[in-house]
Amino acid sequence: MSKFFRVSLLALFAVGIMAFPVAARAGHTTDPRTPNLVPRGHIVEPASLLNPAIGNTDVHTDIAFWGKFAIQGNWDGFNIRNIQDPDNPTQVGRAFCNGDQGDVVVYKDIVVRSWNSNAPGTTTCGGELVPAGFEGLHIFDISDMTSPELVGSVDLPCGSHTATGIPDKKNKRLLIYNGNSGTACPWIDIVEIPLKDPGDASLIRNEPSDHTCHDIGVILGSAMKAACAGGEGVRVFSLGGPNGGSLEDPELLYHVTEPGVTIGHSAAWTWDGEVLIFGHEPGGGVAPECQATDPPLNYTYFFYDGDTGAKVGSWTLPRPQAATENCTLHNLNTVPLKDGRYVLVHGSYQSGTSVVDFTDPANAVELAWSDPPPIVPPDLGGAWSSYWYNDYIYETNITEGLNIFEFTGPQVRRAFNLRYLNPQTQEFTIKAKRK
Repeated sequence: MSKFFRVSLLALFAVGIMAFPVAARAGHTTDPRTPNLVPRGHIVEPASLLNPAIGNTDVHTDIAFWGKFAIQGNWDGFNIRNIQDPDNPTQVGRAFCNGDQGDVVVYKDIVVRSWNSNAPGTTTCGGELVPAGFEGLHIFDISDMTSPELVGSVDLPCGSHTATGIPDKKNKRLLIYNGNSGTACPWIDIVEIPLKDPGDASLIRNEPSDHTCHDIGVILGSAMKAACAGGEGVRVFSLGGPNGGSLEDPELLYHVTEPGVTIGHSAAWTWDGEVLIFGHEPGGGVAPECQATDPPLNYTYFFYDGDTGAKVGSWTLPRPQAATENCTLHNLNTVPLKDGRYVLVHGSYQSGTSVVDFTDPANAVELAWSDPPPIVPPDLGGAWSSYWYNDYIYETNITEGLNIFEFTGPQVRRAFNLRYLNPQTQEFTIKAKRK
């Protein structure tokens, strides 16, 4: 979601709010869906971007996973949820950090949170006053999950819109590839967080990217690549191995330009590193860009050969959305499968949550979906992110909270379980023989 989100949304939907009374919102258990996408538990925490009666401080954003816990970001910090029982997720702890965006990375006892725009000098994070003009990363110690503790921060030239975590075990540190999303900031901030002293985090260097990096999708293992989605396409870097570069000093391999794209947004990989997935965000996440009258480009994921950048296919959302539903194809990840099949899960604002099989990238097909009706009164909401993690799909819903689904289709029966997951980082590769 782009930086002008807060500024633009009021003008777009204020008239709609005045036209409708406040009404109860349907939960994910009653939303239209395919039978193979089964609603499980949820944590309901209503928020609104446009309705002052509900309030917007808890607008829910991205999510990451550590064991049986989910770290769910929001505009005023993050929540720690126990998700061991998918039918009954529970609240464990809460950190308050009053800077919008709230992208999160978790590694061991460390949570890193994105602060998106200049602090006014009157806001707090972790109980401490944030200096005027600060924008960047905050680092928390969550060894006591009931009471996260702020231990450090890194002020960055253009703030932090998204953060991708890369464990560098050899050097006992966590690296953050920071996406600032600012049009005048065409680089990746590379930040070092020492595992023994997270409070000593610092900016190592800026890696030129020639256009902004909204999300940065990383795959390690035998692939060792990073993809910076932004501007008119996606840039791919080598992080080591035969193609050169390193975690600290990536080497540019190629640039893909997708005709018609102006706000590159999301990048992810198949678990073998052979296919790159790219999505964009026309309208910055604010506008209803998935209507039947919109060009299909506006609600399409693109697939490219991971080594060369040659396009190998695409998938277009088959369910048009209403004129009051903000929609683009937003945050996604791929299911770690042992049989070599390619399956992605995505959350795309008011078009909801969807599962797509792109084993044949030229003939991708939707397997399942949950698509809620338009929010009444009109609001900006829906699924900020939907990710696969250990047999379940976790939807972080902007105005509702946390929703959990189970996809029962046979296509995912051979999935790996993971000890943890930062969805933008795939820490190993799976070289499976396809059936």
